[in-house]
Amino acid sequence: MESDRISCLPDHIIDQILSHLPIKEVGRTSVLSHIWRNKWSTLPDLMFDRQCVPAATSEDPSVSKIKFLRIIDDVLLLHSGPINKVQISAGYDLIDMNSVADINRWILHLTKRSFKKLVLDFWLDEPYKIPCCLFSCQSLHRLELYWCSLKPPTTFEGFRNLKSLHLEQVTMTQDAFEKLISGSPLLEKLKVAYLDGFTQINIHAPNIKCVQIIGKFEGISFDNTPQLAKVLVEQTSQSRLHGCSSNLVNFFDHLPNIQYLFADVVPVKLPTPCINLTTLQISINFNNLKEISAVLCLLNSSPNLQRFGIYARLEEHADHLSPVSYCWEDIFSEPVMPLKLQRVKIEDISGTKCELDFIRFILLYSPVLEKMTVKPVLNVTSKLMTELIRFRRVSGQVEVIYHVKDSS
Repeated sequence: MESDRISCLPDHIIDQILSHLPIKEVGRTSVLSHIWRNKWSTLPDLMFDRQCVPAATSEDPSVSKIKFLRIIDDVLLLHSGPINKVQISAGYDLIDMNSVADINRWILHLTKRSFKKLVLDFWLDEPYKIPCCLFSCQSLHRLELYWCSLKPPTTFEGFRNLKSLHLEQVTMTQDAFEKLISGSPLLEKLKVAYLDGFTQINIHAPNIKCVQIIGKFEGISFDNTPQLAKVLVEQTSQSRLHGCSSNLVNFFDHLPNIQYLFADVVPVKLPTPCINLTTLQISINFNNLKEISAVLCLLNSSPNLQRFGIYARLEEHADHLSPVSYCWEDIFSEPVMPLKLQRVKIEDISGTKCELDFIRFILLYSPVLEKMTVKPVLNVTSKLMTELIRFRRVSGQVEVIYHVKDSS
């Protein structure tokens, strides 16, 4: 008998189709053909989320929770192929503190299967305590944890194959964090957000290429990071650094090879030029002379900067800061050297003199500038557009785009 078309599909095509379906729907494909009958049990990427148990208005929430736990149990128990990725993303209605023993059991089972990627994204009444068995899983390439508590055993020396690490609202000690980072020699990408337990972030990672840090911290230190090319630093408004310029100078001193930087706090003077920096995004308060000096410092210390994005920020509690007036050329190092900027984006400005002077400065000292995009805040008058048209431009090919935000 001639086979039907779906039975003749190559295995990798079938796997690709199944990868786009919820786990529940993957199981139903077993009725399509005898070739598909057991395909669900070899699916390499397992996503357990709300789609596993679509909400029914008439169903008791506890019933959905039982169904969700049972689905994960059945899939992990009957799965017969290699596992690449497991992701558990659920809300309070599907996982709660009573589910902790089940989660521990799943992780213990997975550590015996040599899987590569783990994402735990659920929020209990208190941070989920990662079981010790996970720290022995040396097959991990990617680890993503939310709202967890990490306390590695004393014998833990890192994940030797880990390449990507994402920790968000994770509680751990500084010693545990540093041991995790330094003990993962292949680590290339690191994102940490709102860590709890320490405020000084020290990173020792010879292969790290991209780092993103969000939240409250007092200082950042990079040691032995020769491959680092992209850094994003965002601090919460409650923890903006004051009086910590020495820490930030040390931070920038270790970034001579940086290619992409996003930061909302920078020092006034850099000890080492960022000769490889080609992309810079930064947020500043145009009424703060120190921040203006810091931006000019970065421009002066980045001789190969090509893309520059700047976001105007108004401090909520900045009554002590009155509007200032200054000349950008006077602040900039003498003489003013031509910038190599090609594309500039300026957002959330309101048309103040300080903001207009900055735009004028960029247009006047960027001979190879190709495009400048200006996105003001809402309800800005046409006066801003008029001023932009009048500014002298040293680049004969620059295109200035005035983007009006949609109030809807």
